[in-house]
Amino acid sequence: MTRKYATGGKLFEHYDNVDYATYLEEKRRLQVELLKLQHWVINNDKRVALVFEGRDAAGKGSSIKRFTEYLMPKHFHIVELGIPTRKESKNWFRRYEQHLPKKGEITFFDRSWYNRALIEPTMGYCSKSQYKYFMGKVVDWEEKQIDNGLILIKLYLSISRHTQLFRFKERQIHPLKYWKYSENDKAAREYWDVFTKYKEQMFQRTSSDKSPWIVISSNNKLETRLKSILYVLSQIPYTEKFEFRPLKKDDKRQRYSITIDGVQFNNLNYRQFLLLETMATLYNK
Repeated sequence: MTRKYATGGKLFEHYDNVDYATYLEEKRRLQVELLKLQHWVINNDKRVALVFEGRDAAGKGSSIKRFTEYLMPKHFHIVELGIPTRKESKNWFRRYEQHLPKKGEITFFDRSWYNRALIEPTMGYCSKSQYKYFMGKVVDWEEKQIDNGLILIKLYLSISRHTQLFRFKERQIHPLKYWKYSENDKAAREYWDVFTKYKEQMFQRTSSDKSPWIVISSNNKLETRLKSILYVLSQIPYTEKFEFRPLKKDDKRQRYSITIDGVQFNNLNYRQFLLLETMATLYNK
């Protein structure tokens, strides 16, 4: 089986230890490209499924939020299924087939059919035979979908034990995030090593040349979001040649200038430039 990592290589190293101002600039540049990708998907009747897996607090939902922030709502879906019924548990692949994208759509899976490879066996929510059946069938099932035109990208956001604990504690005391902490989060800590065992088995047995796993470190949420978006853009042929390049480290302190109504503004940082550019656009309407 094939296992890929999106954390290495020159394409991604520019986002290591990214500062917040650069993060905002790069996020905007990447989101412009995401809109181009979405237009390509719509105009060419493409079907794109993006799977986000990882432990609790790895940042799956917040990453998806940055993907979809400026996309056209009618042409994407976010799928986050709850506890399966007994019938759904017995017909696992069918449960997710009905949520796969239609032509001209992008679907984001905040956890996916891989619950049966990770959470369910870790917590004892499925039988050993259900787990073995899934692990033996999932690659063939995915490759069948791909052969039928589905563009599938599987992202695993990898968080350290220390970082997860920090985020759990933050959830507990944050007045706007306390509701995110649950008994399942507590159990996730207790079953850390068991989950790790199933995660490694998942990588070894469910990653193929057609459908590889892409592992991205999620200890730094800013890096995770940028690297995830950049990787997806680099893998989907929405343009004849992928020419987007992250800002070089030497470019991160680039200064900007703009003329508004005959007045020259110089030596601006990116946020100042963007604000003045927006104001100028509104003024000239």
